[in-house]
Amino acid sequence: MANSEDNTTPENAEVQKTAEASTPANPTAQQRPQIQIDDSHANAAYANFCRVTGTPEELILDFGLNPQPFGIPKDPIAISHRLIVNFYTAKRMLQALSLTIQRQEATFGVLETDVQKRVTPSARQPMNQPQA
Repeated sequence: MANSEDNTTPENAEVQKTAEASTPANPTAQQRPQIQIDDSHANAAYANFCRVTGTPEELILDFGLNPQPFGIPKDPIAISHRLIVNFYTAKRMLQALSLTIQRQEATFGVLETDVQKRVTPSARQPMNQPQA
């Protein structure tokens, strides 16, 4: 069983910083309990496609691999993983993801999600045309 006592997720780090700042100097004061996490059975997967749907009570996240990430794919995208969460969990995920992206962009620069804006001018030429 893998224990994670430091809880290094962005959400937990912020909560822990707040808890430490508001903890009185009195050692008998109530301390925040540590959550133990067993990730020994967790499966890792890569996805470059996500579809978000839902019901009035749950959010459905479908993940898959799009083998043709530019343009509209010719073949259907195979969904390999589906995650279903309630909206409370989804909102906590949104906050944790937002904080993580903010930190990433503060360190490495803005993440441009429009592929056409990321492509360099020389790479825009079709592969079968000679370069001048």
